[in-house]
Amino acid sequence: MKLYYAPLACSLADHIALEEAGVDYQRERVDLKTKRTTSGDDYRQVTPKGYVPALVLDSGETLTENVAVLDWIASQFPQLAAPGPLGRTHLIEALTYVATELHNGFKPIWHGGSEDEKAAARETLAAKLRYLSSRLAGVYLFGDRPSVADFYLFVMLRWAARFGVAVPPALADLLARLEERPAVQRALREEGLPLLATRAA
Repeated sequence: MKLYYAPLACSLADHIALEEAGVDYQRERVDLKTKRTTSGDDYRQVTPKGYVPALVLDSGETLTENVAVLDWIASQFPQLAAPGPLGRTHLIEALTYVATELHNGFKPIWHGGSEDEKAAARETLAAKLRYLSSRLAGVYLFGDRPSVADFYLFVMLRWAARFGVAVPPALADLLARLEERPAVQRALREEGLPLLATRAA
């Protein structure tokens, strides 16, 4: 399979998930402005949507949309899913919340909103992060091991650090804990992204 990604984008979550799964896969960087891949191909031939992630399966089928790609990865590698009989439902619930409430909430900050709009977005995002912090079932969203939803949240926490959004202590700790994982470090290194935090001993 092959993952198409762009540094700083939400596709980092998929990159981490595939590294955590230990699966053999290819990856290629996409320039989201030119819609060209590192090899010079027109990314719109991979997906007319023109944004990342896109995951091309061994069958040749292409998956897009972060929630769908992460759900598929979790379905193939159950160690990255949520536990329990309602595990998949709770995972989709968490992925959807991160996508619609957090990811969407950064739009005014990423895409040239006014200073007032950016300030309001920071306030709203901080409140939503406080909500997620209150819902942790352990050191991660679903207990003592990370799921694909934690990896998506990880990207949002990095965005929060970049744009000055207040992060609750438990989620700051989650960010640092994830950065300690070799799979996360490999994905960050591949994308040329720095570590942001060191967890206190």
